[in-house]
Amino acid sequence: MAKIALNFEDGFTRIIEGWNGETVANTAYRLGINVPLDCGDGACGTCKCKVRSGQYDLGDEYIEDALSEEEAANGFALACQMKPQSDVVVDIFASSTACKIKSETIATTIESIEFPSPEIVKLVVKPTAGKLINFLAGQYANIEVPNSGKTRSYSFSSLSGSNSLEFLVRLVPYGLMSDYLKNEAKVGETLTLSAPFGSFYVRESDKPMLFFAGGTGIAPFLSMLETLAINGSKQAIQLFYGATTDENLVEIARLDEFKKKLPFDYSLCVSAEKSEKYANGFVTQWISKQHLPDSYEAYICGPPPMVDAVKDSISSEGIELSNFYMEKFVPTGN
Repeated sequence: MAKIALNFEDGFTRIIEGWNGETVANTAYRLGINVPLDCGDGACGTCKCKVRSGQYDLGDEYIEDALSEEEAANGFALACQMKPQSDVVVDIFASSTACKIKSETIATTIESIEFPSPEIVKLVVKPTAGKLINFLAGQYANIEVPNSGKTRSYSFSSLSGSNSLEFLVRLVPYGLMSDYLKNEAKVGETLTLSAPFGSFYVRESDKPMLFFAGGTGIAPFLSMLETLAINGSKQAIQLFYGATTDENLVEIARLDEFKKKLPFDYSLCVSAEKSEKYANGFVTQWISKQHLPDSYEAYICGPPPMVDAVKDSISSEGIELSNFYMEKFVPTGN
């Protein structure tokens, strides 16, 4: 069976399993997902989609008007003809609502609450009834703040399909989730979440990867590294990770473990205080054509000023990127 990740225009992702030789459209409809479809014979192009990663058979029963050679060469396919030959990620050009999908609300139990720094909480929850949650490494969940009717979004920092789900939460003054986690949350209590969401996820690539993380923006990269390690990735990965203080650089021991499993290295820096352990300044200090001469896939996650500064530095240095993906962490407010 191949796993098919369907990414919808409203940011929701549904991961389904296809049978051998089954088209993406047939898998979707078998599971009650109404992806765009009209003729079903490769003649109209209504089900045209974009394949982001994975191996697949385009099929040979479609006509040029439905899918041109140029489109096929650029990763487009017809869901009614395409047959996955490995796990694939596919963009569907419609909203999840239009395709009759509702985001699933999942009950979880708090397993642990740790404070790796005074400003960061590591939250670990376990889905009830043994339900496993599949997501693309780098995506996020919306977690409901108890008794508020409101949700907050946090990236998974754990491996997809794990028994436990991990999140790194930055504590903000008077924040709903921050106050709950600091003052009220207890192991054994229930939290509900909906997932997965987001277009920030690691792609298959034959290029080396650059990761830029700011603060709790390290979370999705931990999930990505877990996935790359499981998949036996051979591509070089370089992480540049910055925080305001020494203690806000978290999960360093975990990063060291990845160095044993992957062609991976990292550099750390601190911006708000003089550090005797790490470099002082911002992650942009490592962005130069001299140090990064090759073509890369770049991923950036952190506060908006940090993301914008990295983008500007890459551009001004004329560093060649094969692809560029980013996620800005913006506080929701109280």
